[in-house]
Amino acid sequence: MSTLLVDSHCHLDCLELQNWDNGVSGVLADAREHGVGHFLCVSIELDAFPGLLEMASAHQEVSVSMGVHPNVKLEQEPELEQLIQLGRDDRVVAIGETGLDYFRSEGDLEWQRERLRRHIRAAKELNKPLIIHNRESSADTMRILREEGADSVGGVMHCFVEDWETAVQAMELNFYISFSGIVTFKSATELQQVAKKLPLEKMLVETDSPYLAPVPFRGKKNQPAYVRYVAQHIADLRSCHVDEIAAATSYNFFQLFKGAVPTF
Repeated sequence: MSTLLVDSHCHLDCLELQNWDNGVSGVLADAREHGVGHFLCVSIELDAFPGLLEMASAHQEVSVSMGVHPNVKLEQEPELEQLIQLGRDDRVVAIGETGLDYFRSEGDLEWQRERLRRHIRAAKELNKPLIIHNRESSADTMRILREEGADSVGGVMHCFVEDWETAVQAMELNFYISFSGIVTFKSATELQQVAKKLPLEKMLVETDSPYLAPVPFRGKKNQPAYVRYVAQHIADLRSCHVDEIAAATSYNFFQLFKGAVPTF
């Protein structure tokens, strides 16, 4: 474990923190023992956002984003100016998690598409990269990213589960591809082919914890320490050492999220 990893997408505030001594500090300490040295805690709703900022202030190795997840229904949508104002904070390194989800949401989803457009516009105003959620919505997601000129700030396709063609389209728009524990699932054969082919300079790894725990923890609560199992599986697929994956993905993280302060 000579090369430290970055968990490029986790939800520390959603973990069952009572299961760790010292709460978040215990989570981070466990991860460090597994060779994970930096964490991006991703925003999914604005009510919890102040707590993320406090976490970033208390833990140098934690970076945060600002955004509203596409599955979060709101009585009042955030205005563009509100997103810009909140995103200006120096502790915010990215805008999102934003995107489209046609799996969990039903009916007329124009509100999701408009929310995505506002997040992209905020990211461009702030010159900060985007964190994109895409589930069964690739055509519309890519179309909106192109129409809004998202390539000017780039970002990451988080928890990527799509095909190679979609990965190529994303990379052409200046986006990285991030693999979660799903890549370790036996059924994820197409995704594993993407992981084998993807240029290392466009790859990130993540847990999306507390969700999507990798094998051998599938079905259990996920945690940032387990990003090492994602990296190890990709290394096995590519017939290389896990340190090669760790070095490349950690470098990529700090290249993309320039507001994040390297802590190792």
